[in-house]
Amino acid sequence: MAHSMSLPSTGLLKYGLVTGTQVSRGKCSMLASRSSARFFSIQAVQDNGGPRRLVDIIRIVPQLSRNYFQSPSRRALFGGISLLGGFYVAQTISLSFGALGVNDVIAAVLCVLITEYVTRFYYSRPKVTFPLALLNNFKMGFTYGLFIDAFKLAS
Repeated sequence: MAHSMSLPSTGLLKYGLVTGTQVSRGKCSMLASRSSARFFSIQAVQDNGGPRRLVDIIRIVPQLSRNYFQSPSRRALFGGISLLGGFYVAQTISLSFGALGVNDVIAAVLCVLITEYVTRFYYSRPKVTFPLALLNNFKMGFTYGLFIDAFKLAS
C-alpha cells in the first residue's frame, strides 16, 4: 500500500530512520502489514531496499546534529545549559568534598588540572567548533561555581 504524502522536513524522515517509512525521490511508502488488529509488523528499509544497519544510523548522527545546531537560538540555549551544568558540577564537588573534609586538597588539585587542560585544549585549536565551545562554557561555569563557593565560605 503506497501513499504519496508531504512529510515535515526532519532529519529522521530524510534518511528513512522512522520505522516503516521509506523515503525515495519525494515519495514515501509505508511498509506495515497487519497480521491482526493489535499487532503491526513494521520494517525499516533503505533506499536500495536492504535493511538499515546500526552502523548506517551511527554514521549520519553527526550530520543530523550539525543540522540541528545550525540555529543560533539552539546554540545559545545549549551554551547556557553547558554553563549552568558546569556551575552545578562545581557546587556539587565543593559541597561533597568540603562537607567531608577528606581528600579536599586532592579534589582541588584535580579541578585545577582539568580546568587548565581544557583551557590549553581550547586555545590550541585553530578553529573553535561547537562541541569545543560547549566544553569551554562548561569550564567557565565550573570556574564561576568554585569562585562563588569560595566567596560563600569567606563570609
